[in-house]
Amino acid sequence: MSIWPRTDSDGFAIDPATGTAIQSTASPTAAIDIALHPLPPLPVLAQIWTDLEARADSSFFLSWTWIGPWLSQMPAGIEPRLLVARRGSDVVGLAVLCPRRRRRLGLLPGRCWMLHETGDRGYDRLFMEYNGILADRRLGDEVTDTALHWLGARLSANDELVLGGLTLAAERAARRVAARTGHSLQIRTADSAQWVDLAPVRARGGDFRAGLGRNTRAAVNRSERLYRARGRLEYRVAATVEEALADFAGLEVLHQAGWQARGQAGAFSNPAFRPFHEQLIARGVPSGAVRLCRISAGGQPIGYLYNFVHRNRVMNYQGGFAFETDNRLKPGLLSHVLAIEDALARGEDCYDFMSTPAGHKPLLSNAEQPMNWLTLGPDRVSRRVEAHCRSARGLMVDAVKRSLRGWIAPAKSI
Repeated sequence: MSIWPRTDSDGFAIDPATGTAIQSTASPTAAIDIALHPLPPLPVLAQIWTDLEARADSSFFLSWTWIGPWLSQMPAGIEPRLLVARRGSDVVGLAVLCPRRRRRLGLLPGRCWMLHETGDRGYDRLFMEYNGILADRRLGDEVTDTALHWLGARLSANDELVLGGLTLAAERAARRVAARTGHSLQIRTADSAQWVDLAPVRARGGDFRAGLGRNTRAAVNRSERLYRARGRLEYRVAATVEEALADFAGLEVLHQAGWQARGQAGAFSNPAFRPFHEQLIARGVPSGAVRLCRISAGGQPIGYLYNFVHRNRVMNYQGGFAFETDNRLKPGLLSHVLAIEDALARGEDCYDFMSTPAGHKPLLSNAEQPMNWLTLGPDRVSRRVEAHCRSARGLMVDAVKRSLRGWIAPAKSI
């Protein structure tokens, strides 16, 4: 399959410094060719992307369900490029890179090439996770290695490749590329993803709560009894886009109230958040890729969960819960347990909490892996100094957060 007619410009790369076409070189294996193109019209890209997606073992965040709305609502002034990997006439890899000019240490001019991020701080707070190269499943590691090597080899002294929220396979590829090119790989943010692997739960008889710690199990069951005393306890998945959007609006109210009680801004304070997700919900609910869940007691909502479903994996993206002064009530904890039990009943493989720390994750999860935000670039003193400053700033922010806990109202237990 060819994206554009094969002319003498086919297989070209765009020089990031001049914007002119240069001839693409073959991969180190001489089997996969890489090129960087201007982004084609979205209807054209949708066809190309979904064709490859059907041949890939990719994450939800590399599906057209996510990438389509992300591209369509991208802020003005960003000029994304499409990386295309071919083996012969077949497209075997795709990725979107956004260039951003910056000055290292406020002085040295350079560029960042951002993988499925834009450099716009607000827009990137939509949070790309399980990031990487969309690749044909027959050639996954080879395509990712070749693409990252091709990009890394073209970085000038003050350039860097920004790789956020990588899968383990993509991070391993980035480390191999760093070793081959002599570039340094720096961690911007170290995090992890935690999830409930449902296979061991089924092997033990399918009773998820039986495998919880004694205190956690008691807290869940006590909370459930207290809510049932108010009337029917209902876990409901939105069946239509209209129902899902109504639940999303209800989630916003509870989510923002919970964060504001802690003196912090919630996700909906980001002006990009609501319009992006309204489009994502409209696209994803009919296909089953988006699951909005409403948990109510006596007809009153106690929690909402906004989950993605991809390749039999349920991923919790956001939630909103009705916290009360009675600490025996655990609306978040109970909501997640009911969602996990629903995933078990549906025959799904896992319930994934994804990245960022939260108190319920270690209580409910039985599996974990790193998920890091990295930069790859030439090993220069300026990059090392900048990384040191970033680390020191992070430690300072953490110290301030710890000191604020003494006077900001603590988050209510979920």
